[in-house]
This record gives sequence, structure tokens and C-alpha cells, in this order.
Amino acid sequence: MTTLSVPVPPHMEEFIEKQIQEGKASNKADVVRRALRLLEEEDAVQAILKTQNEPTLKGDLRQLAKKIR
Repeated sequence: MTTLSVPVPPHMEEFIEKQIQEGKASNKADVVRRALRLLEEEDAVQAILKTQNEPTLKGDLRQLAKKIR
């Protein structure tokens, strides 16, 4: 596992401390890991939503390829 040192503004540090005080995380690293997991999940959801809006190819691939050329 890699250790990162990331400067954060005071309001984020206060938020991190509040998460720990409220028992939502055991330490600062736990807060950051949770935040990164949520970001990762959000990116995955956005990727799925984007793909759902992509046009799909249906039909004979040879005919479709002729239309592209």
C-alpha cells in the first residue's frame, strides 16, 4: 500500500475531523479512502450512463462497414 501526503484546506481538515469525531471513520486515512471509493463508484456510474446513450450498431457488420467507408 502506498502512503500519500496531500495538503488540504482548513475546511476539509475540519470535515475530516468531524467524520472521525462522529464515528463515521476511524482515522484520517479512512475518511480519504471512503471519499476515493465514492469517487470511483461515481465514475463507474457515469461511464455506464454514458455508454447507455451511445448509439448501438445493429445489423450485418459488412453492410455497416460499407456505410462507414
